[in-house]
Amino acid sequence: MKVDSKTKNEIDLYIENFPVETQQLLFQMRKTIIRAAPESKEIISYKMPAYKYLGILVYFAGYKNHIGFYPTGSGIVAFKDELSVYKGAKGSVQFPLNKPLPVDLITKIVKFRVKENLEKFNL
Repeated sequence: MKVDSKTKNEIDLYIENFPVETQQLLFQMRKTIIRAAPESKEIISYKMPAYKYLGILVYFAGYKNHIGFYPTGSGIVAFKDELSVYKGAKGSVQFPLNKPLPVDLITKIVKFRVKENLEKFNL
């Protein structure tokens, strides 16, 4: 996916509403997702950045103390051992702002979700 650096889109505007340190993590999250799923489409859904490819892949959101990552329930279950060091719920995980994002893990989860959506549509 290519994001036109000359025009700001809804995701850029969303990220700009956060403190600079949080923005850096949000931009890193965005870049990681785009690299893992270059064929995906960026949208805003439920007031959060989201990525679609044959349906929703993942969402993410900024908060005061963490970055929320929402790879659906199946994405959480498939990586439950690796995600166990983070706070989370049925379909979400919280990455603290004071620690580096687990880029490799996020990449694996996004690629898993792409594969899941492809299988769902027998592609």
